[in-house]
Amino acid sequence: MKSLFDQTELSGLTLKNRFIRSATYYGTADEHGHMTEALFRVYEDLAKGGVGTIITGMAAVCESEHLVPKQMGIFNDSFLGEYKKLTAMVHQYQANIIVQLASLGFHKFLSAVPGKVFWVPSVLEEAEHNNVAARAMTQEDIIVLQEAFAEAASRAKASGFDGVQIHAGHETLLSQFLTPYCNRRTDEYGGSIENRSKMIIETYQKIRAKVGLEYPVLIKINCEDFRDRGLTFADCKYVCQKLAELGITAVEISGGSFSSRENEGPSRTIAKGQPPYFLQRTAEMKQLIHIPVIAVGGYRDISATTKYLNENDIDYFALSRPLICESDLINRWQSGNQEPAKCISCNGCLKVDKVGASVGVSCVLKK
Repeated sequence: MKSLFDQTELSGLTLKNRFIRSATYYGTADEHGHMTEALFRVYEDLAKGGVGTIITGMAAVCESEHLVPKQMGIFNDSFLGEYKKLTAMVHQYQANIIVQLASLGFHKFLSAVPGKVFWVPSVLEEAEHNNVAARAMTQEDIIVLQEAFAEAASRAKASGFDGVQIHAGHETLLSQFLTPYCNRRTDEYGGSIENRSKMIIETYQKIRAKVGLEYPVLIKINCEDFRDRGLTFADCKYVCQKLAELGITAVEISGGSFSSRENEGPSRTIAKGQPPYFLQRTAEMKQLIHIPVIAVGGYRDISATTKYLNENDIDYFALSRPLICESDLINRWQSGNQEPAKCISCNGCLKVDKVGASVGVSCVLKK
């Protein structure tokens, strides 16, 4: 019988257990995307708390795409020193740390950013692109962004990160290329799923060319968008199969975005005893692609999660909100106290300002 505390190998990387901290935007970097003492403490608490592998909050790969206040960045070499300090600190606790690489594109809550020209797959009046300076990406823009991802991955490797994760979910820019609603291009990057996935496939290939065949490169992707004219699970299967064929290390199956139907986004309110909300699709994906698959979304009970591990052959389980509530949750479970996580999935942990940007993360149950 498999255990959540099994030691495993991921492309040569040793993972001390099957728990992963799913990428979480804290909004506590400085205004230029650099580490702060508060952000160092977040990652040290997680590493001390027992989680085997941490995926950082989204790090901007382009300075021009560093759009969210106090979002991490990795768009030039000025980040190398502080990230070497971060990775060394996490490794002291026998934990791994992977940096999530992201480009946001346009979101409605960013409309107040002055003087910004937003990259989008297609300019759409109904998506409120007419209210900002939005520009459909040219093929030259596409190459610039793909190379930015590759250069960011190279910096991550040089900084001691144990891998990178491409953020292609939750309506980030790469996710928008996959989504028929957002992507209405008529060139080679639009139309069929084969064309809509080309942006991601080429980005992965450029990253792989920079970091080599052995370095862990993961992806986070929506199983579905849960909106009209959104990405379907059939589309997601195609993309994951193609990436698996090309040698991607692992996939994290998420879903939804700010544009999803009510309570069908990535962080849902869930009732006690309700099954994790992407479990069925994640299990189906694992049977299809035969590379490591990471489940995320609603895992609160260690006994139930052990059952999912053994019944569905899923490799790893990612948590975010439970570790905001209890950074030492994994140590608690391993010590023998296997009461479910205290997290009640209320979504009160993300504190936002009037334009929807994070001004910090904390659990309401700690007050």
